[in-house]
Amino acid sequence: MKSDKCDIIKSAASVVPSERQLKWQDIEFYAFIHFGINTFTDSEWGSGGESPSIFNPTELNAGQWVKTVKAAGMKGLILTAKHHDGFCLWPSKLTEHSVKNSPWRDGNGDVVMEVSQACKKYGIKFGIYLSPWDRHEPTYGEGEPYNEFYKGQLRELLTNYGELFCVWLDGACGEDPSGRKQEYDWQGYFSLIRELQPDAAISICGPDVRWCGNEAGVCRSSEWSVVPSYLSIAENDYSENKKSKKNVMTLDLGSRKAIRNAKKLIWYPAEVDVSIRKGWFYHKDEDYTVKPLSKLLEIYYNSVGANASLLLNVPPNQQGLIAERDLETLISLGAQLEYDFQENLAEDSVMTGSGCLDDEHNPQMVLTPNPDEYWHSGMEPVKPWLILDMGDDYDIDKVVLKEHIRTGQHIEKFTLYGELKGKWKPLFKGTVIGHKRICRFKEVRVQRIKLVIEQTRCFAAISAFEAY
Repeated sequence: MKSDKCDIIKSAASVVPSERQLKWQDIEFYAFIHFGINTFTDSEWGSGGESPSIFNPTELNAGQWVKTVKAAGMKGLILTAKHHDGFCLWPSKLTEHSVKNSPWRDGNGDVVMEVSQACKKYGIKFGIYLSPWDRHEPTYGEGEPYNEFYKGQLRELLTNYGELFCVWLDGACGEDPSGRKQEYDWQGYFSLIRELQPDAAISICGPDVRWCGNEAGVCRSSEWSVVPSYLSIAENDYSENKKSKKNVMTLDLGSRKAIRNAKKLIWYPAEVDVSIRKGWFYHKDEDYTVKPLSKLLEIYYNSVGANASLLLNVPPNQQGLIAERDLETLISLGAQLEYDFQENLAEDSVMTGSGCLDDEHNPQMVLTPNPDEYWHSGMEPVKPWLILDMGDDYDIDKVVLKEHIRTGQHIEKFTLYGELKGKWKPLFKGTVIGHKRICRFKEVRVQRIKLVIEQTRCFAAISAFEAY
């Protein structure tokens, strides 16, 4: 039994991300734009029976959206090209239920094109959301005919709007008016995306990115990237998840206890999605419910700072603009994040450690800007450690740590210490590090900070150690 447990831990330590997942994780913070027919009916889920004639955002300015997103510190934007109501924000050749039959731009407009071009102009990565559930399309619920229709719409979006960093697929699946449910051809959808946009991450009903399990902006205190394969629709044993009544909302997904009986493990990192408002689409009566800066900062630090990525929804109004209150809050958020991380006090410092695998992986490597240079503790170390010496005393309240996840996720428990009056005082205790861990603590004035890895799977590999 002990040997089996050791084998599963070694197996977990050997699971690594794809290049596609690595690129996605580097984006960290990006926007959701929920916009469509629901914006004009003051609803969250449309019926599919709405007339395209009501869609007329007379002041639509995609540049304003993208500049706001960039000012907030985000690096990407995902647009709801089609929500559950089936109304398409591009002139799809496969349905009449689209912008081509609206008064906006005299029926010649294309929201997807305008947003993609604005993203390219301002250096923001572009992605699309295409709801599998379509309450307007007559073939929905007929099986293969609808799957071919859906793949046809995917093809339009994947070939006409440049490079996509993400294709966001949710799992909503309702009945058509006659009570039929559609069996989605997930594998067919994935294959088409891989063929036409091979670098795009497929979220969250897909093989690349996992939903964190709620829409409240909260992720786990230990958010593992290596988890059992039953959590993914892309895996053949997804049905096992349903039978065992396990799902992505389970509090513990990746600890030794959680994975001990797993048949297969995969790299499946978490995404936290949350709206800046109560709803996902714009509602005027929610103008005074925009989350304050303090709440957005809390969400950021507990997602991006806890080995997850943050997808923050910002819904444009009926005029086609980001509302003033949302705009002001997002600009403040970007300014605060820039202030919080304006100077890395660990730069040009000295790093020592308990040992290393070889000279190419010595402790000083964690201070270089190259993410492929890292400290490697050596195999099966006993509480390996690093000490940062900044050469003088500085006021510090944050340390940013990054594992070299190309070699897997290994660290299970760690403690940060500050040297105060010649003694090491604990500043922060944590579990996983993963892509990024932002350790926040009460401000202290210190010259030296020590990281002790209390528990690891096979070794410790740190690619960044920053102090602010």
